[in-house]
Amino acid sequence: MIIYQIFTRLFGNLNTTRRPSGSLEENGCGKMNDITPEVLRKIRSLGVSHVWYTGLIRHATQTDYSRDGIPTQHAEIVKGKAGSPYAITDYYDVDPDLATDAGHRMEECEALINRTHKARLKVIMDFVPNHVAREYHSICKPEGIRDLGEDDRTDYNFSPLNNFYYCWGQPLDLSEITQQSTYSECPAKATGNDQFTPRPGQNDWYETVKLNYGIDYCDAGGRSEHFSPLPDTWVKMLNILLFWCSKGIDGFRCDMAEMVPPEFWAYATARVKEKYPHVNFIGEVYNPELYRTYVQAGFDYLYDKVGMYDCLRDVICHRRPAESISQQWQQTDDIGSHMLYFLENHDEQRLASDFFAGNARKGIPALIVASLLKPCPFMLYAGQEMGERGMDAEGFSGRDGRTTIFDYWSLDSLIHEYSTPDNMTAQEASLHDIYTKILHTAAADPAAQGMSFDLMYVNPALQERQFAFLRKQEAETLLVVANFDDRPVHTDVVIPRHAFDFLGMKELTTRATELLTRKRLTLKLKAGSPVLLTVPAWSGLILKFKS
Repeated sequence: MIIYQIFTRLFGNLNTTRRPSGSLEENGCGKMNDITPEVLRKIRSLGVSHVWYTGLIRHATQTDYSRDGIPTQHAEIVKGKAGSPYAITDYYDVDPDLATDAGHRMEECEALINRTHKARLKVIMDFVPNHVAREYHSICKPEGIRDLGEDDRTDYNFSPLNNFYYCWGQPLDLSEITQQSTYSECPAKATGNDQFTPRPGQNDWYETVKLNYGIDYCDAGGRSEHFSPLPDTWVKMLNILLFWCSKGIDGFRCDMAEMVPPEFWAYATARVKEKYPHVNFIGEVYNPELYRTYVQAGFDYLYDKVGMYDCLRDVICHRRPAESISQQWQQTDDIGSHMLYFLENHDEQRLASDFFAGNARKGIPALIVASLLKPCPFMLYAGQEMGERGMDAEGFSGRDGRTTIFDYWSLDSLIHEYSTPDNMTAQEASLHDIYTKILHTAAADPAAQGMSFDLMYVNPALQERQFAFLRKQEAETLLVVANFDDRPVHTDVVIPRHAFDFLGMKELTTRATELLTRKRLTLKLKAGSPVLLTVPAWSGLILKFKS
């Protein structure tokens, strides 16, 4: 499972004006119709199996779509001109920015889903369950569906029958955000990042309000759960999931899943899978102590952010030794197939940014490890395979090494890759080729689907900057050595007797193919005997042989 995250608003935008904090008219916007069958074929050719279209659902924006019957939002509670895709204004609607014809935005979305399926790719979309935009109002909800908050008792701070939390009797105070607020909200609703006061701060998710799943966070005892009778929010959110499943969605990336009780997820995932058994749930969970709880609650995969991502980042930057990778996978070995590995996404800094590695090629050994070490999904962020640096100061999103999710913008890396390949630089082309080879191996090579064996415990010479492991299925075997050093190394790699027995390998002399260069070499495989290898800088060897 190779997931390709597309920030849909930026992806197909060919406008290179790039005025900081520019409007839609000035900077342009990518459209769903820009993701053509040819573009999807190119994505598929990377080895990708799933596309995550980020930002499909209509969210708060400063762009005026009132001519299309869409409510406008107050600018002071919208982050950036384009707005955050995680401040949802209508769960049943599609972002009009992404449509060629805003009046037919749902039809264009359905066509995109169908095109993606015809390209033999599956579709993942965001499900944002913890919070909504302050001015949430559905104009597209199906007949018979009551809107969020429509039946709330606003004179209660908390009620399990309410969809929101209220600061009863107190108006919203945005004085820490702006001195000239014209937005009125009384009583104030609790802010999305669990701030149950009427005065959110600049660093709070002040543009959002927290959804109520039956937990009273401000009870006299500190916190209490009220799950029976069934909270109204549970039913409404399940209806939203089923609505999108009916449109052909194959999976949901669930934003801040750990801020929503696991009891809801157990309820919702079971009912979705009963009707749509193929649908996957991917959870954004940052607390490793909660991983198993959310797997048991029905999640197929969880972000391994405060785990493998943080570890690989530190190894790339030489803040941890490569041997720490072994410690990391061992901590989740019992649920290893449920971990989702990645090196970039919209929340994290770009590998090539000055705030991370400063050079995209430094990430290649981590890519080898993350995509090949274990039988779990790998995710990459569009532009990563081209060395996108994320060093623009786009507006609301400053120069922070991330690609903006708040502004109208475009990326040369994506324009070169999908629209003007003749303008692709030699560095971009070389990196793209390496990504393609590694991801194809991870996705399609039989050996990469088999058992894994970590070789680090018998190779102390590798522990600082190199990492070695085996993958094997039937007679197909991969010997993988990743080199995080800025120089090539000549090193011995020992394969212990335990590996031969565990994987069912034979001691023999064999010819191997290095899958990144297609070079052939002879390997003498004997338990406990070293295999001398030369591993290039910021890269690795993927040696395939029969055993």
